[in-house]
Amino acid sequence: MVNLEWYRTFKEIYEGGTLTKASVALYASQPGVSVHLNSLEAYVGKKLFERTSRKMIPTEDGKLLYDYIIQSINKLETAEQHFKKTTQEKKPSLNIGMCSEMFQLIIEPEIPKLNFDLVARFGSHSELIKDLKNGILDLVITPKTQNDKKSFIDYIPFSKEQIVLIAGTNTDATIINKCIRTNNWKKLEYELQQHIWYSSSNEMEHFRRFWFENFNKKPTFKPNYILPNITSIIRCLNNGNGLAVVPDFLCKEEILNNNIKLIWKGKVKTENTLFFASQTQLKHKEELKVVQNIFKDKMKQA
Repeated sequence: MVNLEWYRTFKEIYEGGTLTKASVALYASQPGVSVHLNSLEAYVGKKLFERTSRKMIPTEDGKLLYDYIIQSINKLETAEQHFKKTTQEKKPSLNIGMCSEMFQLIIEPEIPKLNFDLVARFGSHSELIKDLKNGILDLVITPKTQNDKKSFIDYIPFSKEQIVLIAGTNTDATIINKCIRTNNWKKLEYELQQHIWYSSSNEMEHFRRFWFENFNKKPTFKPNYILPNITSIIRCLNNGNGLAVVPDFLCKEEILNNNIKLIWKGKVKTENTLFFASQTQLKHKEELKVVQNIFKDKMKQA
């Protein structure tokens, strides 16, 4: 006799599109999900999915089986929720990825107001997009897009960040400011290199890009201090000495409080477009909309 869990596993693979998503939804291991699917295919004697590197695509037999069982499976799941011995309702869980600074500034203050569970992951943009493709993440905030039609990823632009030059309040920027006022870019380049510089291990690209777009060359020096993230840089510059280039919205409050100084926005505006990246087939649409609206509102205020 067929194991009913095979059908439930089949349903989650069909709706989620990947073995990884199905394993997360079922709180099961990916090998276990594969065993269920293989057992079901052996039982019905037909191939139910075409396996690709990115997605499980249902065959015609798979579509037919789904149509036959979906109402029954949904009824069984409803009955399970109604009769299970607990009064605690299962809350949806959203998995998101972004840089740690953005999480601390935008999402962290709003967490007590959320009516769903949240799992946040930090890492490089390429790593986070890979996790999104594999079904581990539901949403990624990224300044980069990947042109891969097979990945089934949607990129929706929602804001821009400008990269600016900041300094600690104890930094003597007299000559720097004079060079900027008089458009003496050659002397400015020299003067900037005489100061202490901060950067972060996950945002060195900001430093290199800002320098190249304003001086038309790669920087010939390395920052003195490379810290874990931009928040650490801002804390070090707070009433301190040194220079750094960072996204404007991450340092706005510290500038307004006179804890750091805004030195230069560049003769060429260095901007990044920020995107919401998510799978084409969304499972937690309402929860995603809540997080997206938080970002839109906060970025408008920045």
